[in-house]
Amino acid sequence: MNRQTEKLKKQLLEISDVINSFQSEAVQVKIVDRLLDVMLEWERGEVEHTDHVNKRTRNLTLHSGSGDYASSKKPGATKVLNQLLHTSFFDEPHSIADIAQYCKEQYDSDFKTSELSGILLKLSNENKLRRERSNDNNRYEYVKAS
Repeated sequence: MNRQTEKLKKQLLEISDVINSFQSEAVQVKIVDRLLDVMLEWERGEVEHTDHVNKRTRNLTLHSGSGDYASSKKPGATKVLNQLLHTSFFDEPHSIADIAQYCKEQYDSDFKTSELSGILLKLSNENKLRRERSNDNNRYEYVKAS
């Protein structure tokens, strides 16, 4: 097992520059995960090498944004929150949980509150939103800056 671990470390070092060229950590993880799957299946002899690599390459190309998949991709949290700034949504104060629920209902985007909190803080630091403590539950609520 130690020999396989060393082999894997060496292979990962060889591809690390390519993996790190992707700025998104999620993309990096997805690529490494797929490569590990390919390596495991190849070692087990489950699939011929050339057919498997071609299929995986095609999937990686589609999922990295150069195929039809990219056009159906949902907008990210930053884009959705910036769109909400141009609506009347932030005319009234909303908690992060309210904002996440609204995004789920209106944009079909299931954001975690942790994904939204940093972006909301940034928008409040840029004076696009005001961050106020709620008297009801002592949590922050966000409203358009005047």
